[in-house]
Amino acid sequence: MERMGEVEISARAYVKMCLHAARYPHAAVNGLLLAQRRQATASQPECLCITDCIPLFHNHLSLTVMLEVALNQVDIWSSELNLLLAGYYQANSGLDDKSASFLAQKTVGRIAELYEGAVLIMLDNRKFTINPRVPPVIVLEQKDRQWIPKDKNLVMWSDWESSRHICKTLLEDKAYSQLVDFDAHLDDIREDWTNQQLNTKIAQLVSVANGSA
Repeated sequence: MERMGEVEISARAYVKMCLHAARYPHAAVNGLLLAQRRQATASQPECLCITDCIPLFHNHLSLTVMLEVALNQVDIWSSELNLLLAGYYQANSGLDDKSASFLAQKTVGRIAELYEGAVLIMLDNRKFTINPRVPPVIVLEQKDRQWIPKDKNLVMWSDWESSRHICKTLLEDKAYSQLVDFDAHLDDIREDWTNQQLNTKIAQLVSVANGSA
């Protein structure tokens, strides 16, 4: 089914995806996308607003049992916050590899069974620098059981310049060392995979960028 609605990516979601990739630069990483859906109106189609992401793994992305555990926990936690499990992201280990692997398509396909507007975001490692000119991500949507790049005119940013600047600041501060993915949580359950401390830091920087602090 073709999706015509817009996808909007928040600073928090973008920055955390990048920090996850930066923390494990020689490994493939993946995670889940959470959203608050805006209702469609007569003049404006539905917009999927990606507000957050949950970093999952950096060791063995295809550990099926652990993926099931993570999906279940994230689904319960996000539901309590009235958020929607709305997609999946992945950064491959190879510099030039931005292809959506079988694992990526299979995982996001499962999410799409629950929410048909789910999106797949692949990080473009070649464009991923400390201060990229354009967003180093490829957003894919499902059409006729295939995952194809979404029309770039339908991929929106709450504020790309702000997101880029915040990401640059946190990369320079090596804030990625604070990011906890589900792998780290499984090694030590005291580690917070919801990354509340990092969320607070990003929110403060967003507030400054918006001139309200």
